[in-house]
Amino acid sequence: MTMTETLYLAGGCFWGMEGYYKRLTGVVDTEVGYANGKSPQATYQGLKSSDHAETLAIHYDPSQVDLATLISHFFRVIDPFSLNKQGGDIGRQYRTGIYTTSASQEAAVKALVATFEQRAGRPTAVEVVPLAHFVPAEDYHQDYLDKHPAGYCHIKLAWADQALSPAENLASQEG
Repeated sequence: MTMTETLYLAGGCFWGMEGYYKRLTGVVDTEVGYANGKSPQATYQGLKSSDHAETLAIHYDPSQVDLATLISHFFRVIDPFSLNKQGGDIGRQYRTGIYTTSASQEAAVKALVATFEQRAGRPTAVEVVPLAHFVPAEDYHQDYLDKHPAGYCHIKLAWADQALSPAENLASQEG
């Protein structure tokens, strides 16, 4: 049985995030949901009052894809300097964040974000905090772009099929 790890990313509308990450080698499964709000319960209709972020849970095989690659792709598809807005989606539920599940994952993620910020020459609006809770979204949100190929998406899904450039790859010394 394949050992998997899980990473939680908030990058605006979770439909596009899921559609993009499902295309990456090493991603075993995905689930969209709501993370780090005021309570362990959430619904799509209540996001503004519950303060949850639309979040993608990525279950991946670390023997096929590493954390640096997943975070590099994250910075490829989001606007890391935009606060509470991605594409046409505005509000705290669309904030960017990386929600960690262990102290070692948090340290690794913070180092990768610091590398990105150093290369960019300015701080990001991406929050890096421990995952407090994750509530799976309603069934109609799961695999949304598979069910509705012409559905709304602010992310260019085809980018997932293109290799990261040395400048995009946070593990590269060439950035």
